[in-house]
Amino acid sequence: MADTPHEISLALSPRARVDLIDVSEVIREQNPGFFDLFERSVYFSHHTTAGYFEQSLCNRLKNDREALQAFVGGFQRLFPENADYQHDRMNLRTELSEEQKLVEPHNADSHLTYIGSGLQSCVTYKNQTTSPVYFVDLDGINGNMPRKRKTTILGYNEESEAHRETLDIRMSAHPIDSVNLWDPRVGFLEMLQEKVAELGISKGRIDMRLPISEKNTGLTVNEYETLLMQHDLVEVLQNPIRFMMQKGRNMIRDPRAIKEKAKDYMKYDLVHFVNEFIDSMGLSETLVERIIDKIVAVPARRFLRMKRGISLIISDEHSDGHSRIITGTYQSPILVQWRKAPKDRRKVEVVFTRFD
Repeated sequence: MADTPHEISLALSPRARVDLIDVSEVIREQNPGFFDLFERSVYFSHHTTAGYFEQSLCNRLKNDREALQAFVGGFQRLFPENADYQHDRMNLRTELSEEQKLVEPHNADSHLTYIGSGLQSCVTYKNQTTSPVYFVDLDGINGNMPRKRKTTILGYNEESEAHRETLDIRMSAHPIDSVNLWDPRVGFLEMLQEKVAELGISKGRIDMRLPISEKNTGLTVNEYETLLMQHDLVEVLQNPIRFMMQKGRNMIRDPRAIKEKAKDYMKYDLVHFVNEFIDSMGLSETLVERIIDKIVAVPARRFLRMKRGISLIISDEHSDGHSRIITGTYQSPILVQWRKAPKDRRKVEVVFTRFD
C-alpha cells in the first residue's frame, strides 16, 4: 500500500455523443498498480453533462455497460435530442457572443438527462481489482468533433476528519427558493477555501450535508442557465412527455408514473419561475405555497432526500503547492428549499476530511 495519496488527471475523448468510458481501464494502462496501492478512489468530473454514478447503483446493475446504457436510455427517451428546447435557441442566448453562438452545443437534452438520471460530479469508490468505473458522457460530440473531457481521480488509503462546522445560508423570503453557493455574494466558496488553508489539508474531500433538522430542502449541483431552468424544465413539469411527443416517442406504459418521476427530478428548477411569478403578479405567497404543496410537495421530498449532500475534492496538485477546492468551470452547488426557512436561513454541515 502507498503511504501518501496520489492524484491522476485524465484527458478523455468520447467516441460518440453518448459514451460510457471505462476510466479504470485507462488508469490500469497509464498507471499500472494504482488499484493495488490504494483502497479507495475519489472520481471527479469537471463537467455538467458528464459524470459518474454512485458505486452502489453500479453494483446493483452488476457494473454492466449495457445495463447502465439502458438506464440512461430511459431518460434519453424522456428528453430526446433536438426537441424544441428554449436552451438550444441560440438567438435567445443573450449571455453568449455571436462567435460563441456558432460553436455552443445544443445540449439541453444532455443537461436534463444528467439531472434526471442522478449522475454525480464527485463520487467515492472502494477500489475493486477488476470492476469497471464508467465516466458517463451525455454530450461527447459537438457536430462532428469529439469534445475534450477531463476527470480527476484521487487514490488514498486512510482518511481522518480535520474539522466540522455548521454554516448558515441566508435564503430569500420566498417559500420556494434556491441559492447558488458559489455566488460571490454568498461568500461560501471563500469561507471553505480559507478553512482549507487554515487546516493545511494537502489532499482531501469536503462533504456538504444538510442536518436532519433541515426539512423541505436539498443540495445538488447544476449549471445556472436561464432558458434551461426557467423555460425547458418548467415545461417538463407542466407536461413531462411534451418533448417525447414532439419526437414521436410516445410508447410508454404508464404516463402518470413518468409524470411523477419527472417532478421528482426537476422540482427544484421551478424556483426562479415561481418567485418571478409571485413578484410580477403580486400574489400571496401563502396561497401560492399551498397550491404548489398540493401539486408537487410529496414528489419533491422524495427527490431531494436523495440529494441531501454533495462532495468536492481538495488538492495541491496544480496550484504551486497551495491547496484549493477543485470545481468545474460551469458547476455550482445549489441549496434548494420548497418551504420557507425559519428566519430565512438554512444550515449546512460541512466536514473537512484529510487523506492520509
